[in-house]
Amino acid sequence: MQYDNGGELLVAHLESLGIDTVFGIVSVHNLPLVEAVDRHLRFVPVRHEATAVNAADGYGRARGSIGCALTSTGTGAGNAAGSLIEALSAGTAVLHVTGQVESEYLGSGRGFIHETKDQLGMLSAVSTYAATVTSARDAGRVLREASAAALATPGGPASVEWPIDLQYAAQQDAGEAVPSGGAPSPDAAELAAAQALLAKSRRPLIWAGGGARHARQELAALLEATGAGLIGSNSGRGSVPEDHPLVIGNFGTNPAVRALLADADVLVTIGTHFRSNETADYNLKLPEAHIQIDADAAALGRVYPARHALHGDAAAVLPSLTGAAVRADADWSARVTAVRTEVRAALHDDIGPQAALCDALAAALPRGAVVARDVTIPSSSWGNRLLPIHDPRANVFPRGGGIGQGLGMGIGAALARPDEPTVVIAGDGGLAVHFGELLTVAQERPRLTLIVFNDGGYGVLRNMQDKYGERRSGVDLFTPDFGPLAAACALPYARIAAPEEAAPVLEAALASDGPTLVEVDLTALGPMKNPFTPPVKIPTA
Repeated sequence: MQYDNGGELLVAHLESLGIDTVFGIVSVHNLPLVEAVDRHLRFVPVRHEATAVNAADGYGRARGSIGCALTSTGTGAGNAAGSLIEALSAGTAVLHVTGQVESEYLGSGRGFIHETKDQLGMLSAVSTYAATVTSARDAGRVLREASAAALATPGGPASVEWPIDLQYAAQQDAGEAVPSGGAPSPDAAELAAAQALLAKSRRPLIWAGGGARHARQELAALLEATGAGLIGSNSGRGSVPEDHPLVIGNFGTNPAVRALLADADVLVTIGTHFRSNETADYNLKLPEAHIQIDADAAALGRVYPARHALHGDAAAVLPSLTGAAVRADADWSARVTAVRTEVRAALHDDIGPQAALCDALAAALPRGAVVARDVTIPSSSWGNRLLPIHDPRANVFPRGGGIGQGLGMGIGAALARPDEPTVVIAGDGGLAVHFGELLTVAQERPRLTLIVFNDGGYGVLRNMQDKYGERRSGVDLFTPDFGPLAAACALPYARIAAPEEAAPVLEAALASDGPTLVEVDLTALGPMKNPFTPPVKIPTA
């Protein structure tokens, strides 16, 4: 195929991936790419390169596929690095295309405008794949290789740097296919042993991580066949809808769930990292009879020993276990359902007046609608556990724990699914990281409800310092008056200052066909019963 320039080639490639919206910032070093995308697709001019990647990430997660971000070279690519780290941590598919200086001067170190030292090395460190376009004949191949790497397992962001002269050049693309690496397959003896173990189990549990997102039907079949309880890491939420009576959810460190783990005679884990914040800094005890399934060989036995390590894709491996499974004891399944009810009721009570917001969102949101959650107390306490998730594509949050990324992810998700409402849960501190993206929301008018929980600073760290220290440092911040701020950005505004206001305000915002900024005045609303602190170790005298 012949293309007038690199931009036309990029558009053809994006169309082959089903991408209709691209996020980025225009620059002299990506102008042909931006102009072509804007002609044929939808180009969303975000206000910071980090948001371009976060929005592309959220777009891909909400669609269950891949998103694309365009940035400039040097500082622009560097600004994107933090968000690439998030996509790498989450294993989510992002195609990041960044400019580069003219190929004649590439690597010369002479100080060409926007040039940086070893940009490819920087991108390699924060991407699952990184490459440079070296001629007008290999750009198509590089784009296909990058996208395939991003979509493979375990996946992650793929970065392509493209010298500006080669972007302007006419492109010749041979269209060669990218070789497939093939899916891993578990050792036959290990699989047979795992089947035998599960066939004898009467008190089984399942732990679903992010690797279960693409094995929803297979996981549901195993759950029904066994009557096991399903514990989910945050990344695995929604793999089975959370209103299922056997879904305990993201409550692994709760005392009642710990007791279940202690009494279980087998645990099947699927595609999970066993993150420190979900295992009480690795102090959570798991059953010795542990069957671990993961497509990433490096993950097998990395955190917890696995009696039977099954290297393979969950969708391919789970049916073999389901065929060998027997039903759990009836009193075990009944106990699982009772624990499910117990942990939810306890958390609902513990969050005090914020329970009204959780209830209102659960009632007003269409089933499967995206809830993008930044790192903030409401997200970490109840948004990541109690607010129900019924579809893994609705479960959008920074898995690496970085603050300030939720709004960008929500923008991407909202534009990926324009016919239904999207919610972003953010704190005033996290939102301040990227205040400029309020202008993106105002310009693009997505159907997005931004709920800002305003406590005048970094509430999580404030609670930690109040609990463990004698003074506060760096946690109390000046907070804007959100009403005039919303007005300045041409955004509708509402405020929640009492529990009874939650339902009518959120119902109206979610019914809107455009954006709304909703401020939750936490001082007026009142405190939780117990101040939330993150599950990290703090050495004390």
